[in-house]
Amino acid sequence: MSEPTDGPGSTGEPFQLHPAFLATLVAVPVAVIIGFIAYAAIHFSGSSDEPTPIDSYGTGPEADRCAAFIAALPDQLGEFGDKSVDGTTVRWSKDESEPVVLRCGTARPDKLAPTSGLQVINPVQWFLTDSIEDRGQAYVSVDHRPYVAVWVPVGAGNAPITDISALIAENLPRSPLDFG
Repeated sequence: MSEPTDGPGSTGEPFQLHPAFLATLVAVPVAVIIGFIAYAAIHFSGSSDEPTPIDSYGTGPEADRCAAFIAALPDQLGEFGDKSVDGTTVRWSKDESEPVVLRCGTARPDKLAPTSGLQVINPVQWFLTDSIEDRGQAYVSVDHRPYVAVWVPVGAGNAPITDISALIAENLPRSPLDFG
């Protein structure tokens, strides 16, 4: 009777995997996990660096009247804090979510017409100018001057725009709607 071997064509030595094969068995899953982590970090890290629609809005003739209004804005807006001011643009951040962005002194929205649907919030009239699915919505207050645009990210709730509406009503003069 012959002695058992460890594999086909074996010389009786124990079967061993080649070191390069072992390294590949370990490296491939580790690389896949690192790839998923990197993707998640980039994709879900909050879009605070990504421009909002209001960043591209033109500047209106009354932008020079924004300084006092910007100074009256609170450091915290609902659950959003970490206020940063850059000229007439204010951003409030919250954890990993996209910030609430306010821009004072924008131009009158081109698409504002007598048939436009407006939303009244505390008692400011807002015109929805842009909506990006899974990101947020942009509004412009149209019954006070200067015009104020606000980006409200998905999940922000009503507090930011409600608070901003109250501040607009207190600090900016009411003006008739301008349909161009």
